[in-house]
Amino acid sequence: MPKRTRPTTWRTLAAAATAALTATLLTPVAADAAPRESRPVHSYDNAIREAVWVDTGLDEDENGGTDRVAVDIVRPREPAQGGRKVPVIMDASPYYSCCGRGNESQRKTYDANGDVVRMPLFYDNYFVPRGYAVVGVDLAGTSRSDGCVDVGGRSDIRSAKAVVDWLNGRGTAYTSRTGTERARADWTNGRTGMIGKSWDGTIANGVAATGVEGLETIVPIAAISSWYDYYFSQGAPLYDSGPDWLSQYVESPEARARCGAVQRELVAGAPRTGDRTPLWTARDYVRAAEKVRASVFLVHGMQDLNVRMQHVGPWWDALAAHGVKRKIWLSQTGHVDPFDFRRAEWVDTLHRWFDHELLGYDNGIDREPVADIERRPDQWVTSATWPPRGTHTATLRPHLGDEAGVGTLGLRRGKGTESFTDDPRLSETDWAARVDTPTPGKAGFVTGPLTRGLRLSGASEVTVTATPSTPTAHLSAVLVDLGPDTIRDYADDGEGIGTLPERTCWGASTEGDSSCFKETRATTTDVEHTVVSRGWADLGNHAGDGKGEPLVPGKRYTITLDLAATDHVVPEGHRLALIVAGTDRGLIDPPADTPTLTLDLARTSARVPFVGGTAAFARATAGAHATATAPDAVLDGVSRPGVTAHRVPGVAR
Repeated sequence: MPKRTRPTTWRTLAAAATAALTATLLTPVAADAAPRESRPVHSYDNAIREAVWVDTGLDEDENGGTDRVAVDIVRPREPAQGGRKVPVIMDASPYYSCCGRGNESQRKTYDANGDVVRMPLFYDNYFVPRGYAVVGVDLAGTSRSDGCVDVGGRSDIRSAKAVVDWLNGRGTAYTSRTGTERARADWTNGRTGMIGKSWDGTIANGVAATGVEGLETIVPIAAISSWYDYYFSQGAPLYDSGPDWLSQYVESPEARARCGAVQRELVAGAPRTGDRTPLWTARDYVRAAEKVRASVFLVHGMQDLNVRMQHVGPWWDALAAHGVKRKIWLSQTGHVDPFDFRRAEWVDTLHRWFDHELLGYDNGIDREPVADIERRPDQWVTSATWPPRGTHTATLRPHLGDEAGVGTLGLRRGKGTESFTDDPRLSETDWAARVDTPTPGKAGFVTGPLTRGLRLSGASEVTVTATPSTPTAHLSAVLVDLGPDTIRDYADDGEGIGTLPERTCWGASTEGDSSCFKETRATTTDVEHTVVSRGWADLGNHAGDGKGEPLVPGKRYTITLDLAATDHVVPEGHRLALIVAGTDRGLIDPPADTPTLTLDLARTSARVPFVGGTAAFARATAGAHATATAPDAVLDGVSRPGVTAHRVPGVAR
């Protein structure tokens, strides 16, 4: 919560507020007193609330006129009167009418004139008094907008990009959905930051990938970077309906009645075969990372099984390859907003991020550690870079054990074979719970107890050479930390958080839009194993060309499964396991057949990124004493002896 101060009389408070507001509006800032923080000196109760409809230039619903998307705006009145222009925080969403936003599923509400009364979430309550405009865009085909929902395609992205263009004087908007009176954005300097969770954050990724001028930063929370990877994993269908179902779920009744052509395109372009089609190529923002101009502050749950961590690694790496300024938070939660798992720190950090990126304030956030990582429930560590310097991949190899299906994991090349039969009734949890027991549904390979902690940071890959018994086969590979721990209960309905009745307030309120939200707490569970990273594939996609093919029973195939990025420390005394199996119940669909797969262990391996690389793994599994010497060598986010620790002020380590 914000720091409390001693009680103040209302007259003193009113006088101070008036003086601060007058000084802000009328007094130029001295050159030797550059601001470092925007302050709540503008009236939220008196803010301008208006709606405009921005022309997208498309006619997706084929009604003979170009589509207009509804844009609700809350902005300070004082800067408009004084001629000062303000930056924009924008959340473009398909959910404002159908489903709501945030932990309390808030929807937009309107007055009799059609102007927004309540904008969901805390952004307007908190940032409008600090001199920002907050803009909520209804994606095409949703709520009060024209057009059709095409699930991350041209219509979705153009919905939001057109608004950024309008804010920068390059687009056209109207004061009504069907009228001809133009609306101008002469109150803004055009500097825009996009934010949002899930689909909203996905739109931010997609708009940034257009390279649109004026989009200065994006804050994608639990967001998709490639829509193919939301529905498939290397050809294996993930448990989810197709994009046509998702489109209909969020569309307005009017759009649902007139967007049949778009629906048919979604069905035809997204077959459940798992083949990469042009539809998916058009919705792959990673491929367009070279166009990104905006900085990126990425937030994701490492146990998010909705928008999985597969959406983090490729996007993060592609942005790095093109020199994009980046920051990242990784939590232990599932599909959860940081406002609900680290509220005070989130509001403070987001405030400083927007102040730096949109107002240009030198507040030092760009010199702080790049990554914040939740190591245990409500316990966070930082890394100067992510993955940390000194992180290198080690090639781990499976070996036969004394019992069938219970092998060992080390650095030497294995030999022999191991077999399992796909059992769609089993999941990664079932496999991990019985990793030390011979079971027909999995092949497990385990290190001995570690003599020191071992940090995984980044994305892994598992190369499997397997002989199937049937024409179809799916594969799963998981890395597991075997040992007791208390973790956030990401499998619970709250995905790691529980909602409390108490409320805290973040910004100013009006009668129709409260800034007070229900508090949350971490929900935890005691476990004997933790799945660290996952990956799935259809063995028929072994060629890697985006197209599957029937398998020849008895023929050997090699495929590399991409495992999701993560950041996890396997503690001293725990063991690290690699499990290879078939259908991961609840996460991928089973194949048409029930295959038995035989692994060639000499041609099966896992490439895992460890801080310290192969040497760190060897020391942790052999017990040899060694001292970290690399200047950025870190285990759990705290620098090792002789290395200066980096901290974010006020953040618990």
